[in-house]
Amino acid sequence: MANEGQKAVEFVDAVLAQCQNFRERTFVAVLDRATKDNTLELMNEHAQRTPDLKVVWAPENRGVVDAYLRGYREALALQPDWVLEIDAGFSHQPSDIPILLRKMEQGYDCVFGSRFCPGGSIADSGKKRYWISWGGTFLTNLVLGTKLHDMTSGFQLFTREALQQIVDRGIVSRGPFFQTEMKTYARRLRVTEAPIQYRAASHNVGRKQIADAFRNLWRLLRLRLAGRV
Repeated sequence: MANEGQKAVEFVDAVLAQCQNFRERTFVAVLDRATKDNTLELMNEHAQRTPDLKVVWAPENRGVVDAYLRGYREALALQPDWVLEIDAGFSHQPSDIPILLRKMEQGYDCVFGSRFCPGGSIADSGKKRYWISWGGTFLTNLVLGTKLHDMTSGFQLFTREALQQIVDRGIVSRGPFFQTEMKTYARRLRVTEAPIQYRAASHNVGRKQIADAFRNLWRLLRLRLAGRV
């Protein structure tokens, strides 16, 4: 979470409402110095009224990947059955969560939200971002032999064991490509996709991020040729 304001409170409530049927549930909200508004204060106030909300302040984060990794560690420490990754700010729709949950109930290790599989969509994002996401998926599938419709989405559900296994491999990418890196590490697990309705890109993808993606794509290719992914 960063600079979401009151929308962050609404988002937490919307996500928890879609997860009512679990024995236990915890929303882990990770915030860091990228937050310049009152989101942290609002989250801390909301946590006092919402026992299922855990607010994590991580000033040591140097970028978005650090925020995700901190979230994974915090979630895994809770010893959950499943871990849901979702961006705040309603770029990912909480109303899509039940679709991922139903898929996971079929015995998968990972369920990846997909904008490009049948039923998925992207709205309120520029054509450049659309083609970067679609092109990144096409190129990754071509180079690495993966077979997903969407290799760059960050809306996904893992079993605890699957997420631990992926994180233990070590996430090297420092940009949005880390989502692709994680999916590549999951290729030998039982994985599937679920359609999601994506609205408005949550962060920019520039030259630095694209360079990181190509650098790590070739690194993963070398690992594939060595039989390590």
